[in-house]
Amino acid sequence: MRRITAIAGLVLAVGIAVPTTSAMALSVKGGGVTATSPWNSDSGLISVHDGSDDGDPGKAQYYRQDSAGTLRTLWNHSGVNTRVISGDGSKVIKFKACDDNDWAEDDCSGWVAP
Repeated sequence: MRRITAIAGLVLAVGIAVPTTSAMALSVKGGGVTATSPWNSDSGLISVHDGSDDGDPGKAQYYRQDSAGTLRTLWNHSGVNTRVISGDGSKVIKFKACDDNDWAEDDCSGWVAP
């Protein structure tokens, strides 16, 4: 009985110490544009989907862990109902989605951290 208790305790400790799920994706919407990170369970990827048929591009603005002071922008100039995906890099730590509006203020989500 003591051996079973020890094995059960070991299994519980390993289960707590080793995460078994991948990062959950977080999506935010600014106007008709949606930004998602992590993309495809990769914390170094972010995507931008343009769901707005207004002729203007969409973008995600974001920061990466290894260059936390550098604002990056991923543009989607491909048109309505298209998605672009960033190149891989260090973990995306903060991002927002924006629907670009020519001659007016952009429609942006708030900043979020995945």
